Amino acid sequence: MVKGTNIRKAYGNLQVLKGVDIEIQKGEVVSIVGASGAGKSTLLHILGTLDRPDTGEVTIDGQVINKLSDRNLAKFRNQKIGFVFQFHHLLPEFTALENVCIPAYLMGKSEKEAVKEAHRLLEFLGLNDRVTHKPNELSGGEQQRVAVARALINRPSVLLADEPSGNLDSDNSTDLHQLFFKLRDEFDQTFIIVTHNEQLANMADRKLVMRDGGLVL
Repeated sequence: MVKGTNIRKAYGNLQVLKGVDIEIQKGEVVSIVGASGAGKSTLLHILGTLDRPDTGEVTIDGQVINKLSDRNLAKFRNQKIGFVFQFHHLLPEFTALENVCIPAYLMGKSEKEAVKEAHRLLEFLGLNDRVTHKPNELSGGEQQRVAVARALINRPSVLLADEPSGNLDSDNSTDLHQLFFKLRDEFDQTFIIVTHNEQLANMADRKLVMRDGGLVL
């Protein structure tokens, strides 16, 4: 589903990624751990097309993405990749339902189609009675589940999560971790998760360790 070959990335004189090779299979949940500054988030952003490598090749769902134009890359990203971050980035003026629908509208789906899919996801995530609530009316765990629904609205090939439970208490963190595996089992969803949470890292099908800009395990 995702393959990176000899990925290198530098910022000025700082070499952040030093020739990373990685392969993720469809339906696999992979965690990436390591000390701060090891290159985890940089690698995730490159695999998620939010940044480009200096050298190397990235393939997602059979598509080599390196040479896509910015416009085509943005279109590919919206169709194929879902993101969940530590901070949910929900738009405060919109309801849970409206927030979930936004990527579908950007993809050109009709309001009827987007709303139907958003309702389905919110119900699956246990938020059926919260669809008209705005973010400030939701708990931290509920907000993050809305963010997960938003990430899934276009049925992406892969979902990337960067410290997804970093802003949650232990109970909500556990619920979110279990949700990822429920989604994998229900939708054959592929997950790549950068985390400092050892519980989540150890639940994954594979745990990859980054150190000094490379994978060591």
